[in-house]
Amino acid sequence: MIKGFIFDLDGVLTDTAEYHYLAWKKLADRLGIQLDRKMNEQLKGISRMDSLDRILAIGNQMDRYTLEEKEKLADEKNEDYKELILEVTPNDLLPGIANLLADLRAKDIRLALASASKNGPVIMERLGIADMFDTVVDPATLAKGKPDPEIFIKGAQQLKLKPIECVGVEDAQAGIESINAAGIFSVGVGTKEMMKEADYAVTSTQELKLEEILKRANQ
Repeated sequence: MIKGFIFDLDGVLTDTAEYHYLAWKKLADRLGIQLDRKMNEQLKGISRMDSLDRILAIGNQMDRYTLEEKEKLADEKNEDYKELILEVTPNDLLPGIANLLADLRAKDIRLALASASKNGPVIMERLGIADMFDTVVDPATLAKGKPDPEIFIKGAQQLKLKPIECVGVEDAQAGIESINAAGIFSVGVGTKEMMKEADYAVTSTQELKLEEILKRANQ
């Protein structure tokens, strides 16, 4: 019996990927690294420091900075990002998400956020959905990022549920791998190729219907 849903943030509840891209691009430009939207796709669903490492690798600058300097660069990016997300409003919820969350609450299904973004709580407040969630996994407390299952295991623990009692919703391949490794029923949002490892997949958030998800997860 499904008692909890654990959501990723970007690409599932809202799409702040453009803000991430603009903030990373500003940093990359300053470092003399060419970052385009295609390369930016590789940064989805992974942590800030892992994203920075991938950008530095693109510019062959991996060995140029100490860990302390890398942390400073990541913080600079985050400050730019935090300014950009002040523009987020409830209108930025992805299609179908408001109805899905309302349906989940109506059935007393517990909700958790499992995002690599340290700005998750702020974005949820801006979206007007913070009070609908029972818990938020703090990515700063995690030893490993996605695709490691730790974040989703912790989400289930914070909901006081077993993994088998939960559904995880993701739009990134690394996220689906993380959910599956946690022993949680995985729901993917994206292309058939990207979501091929998901237990159930749809192409857009508009297709996320609670009744259908529960039917498949409880089989």
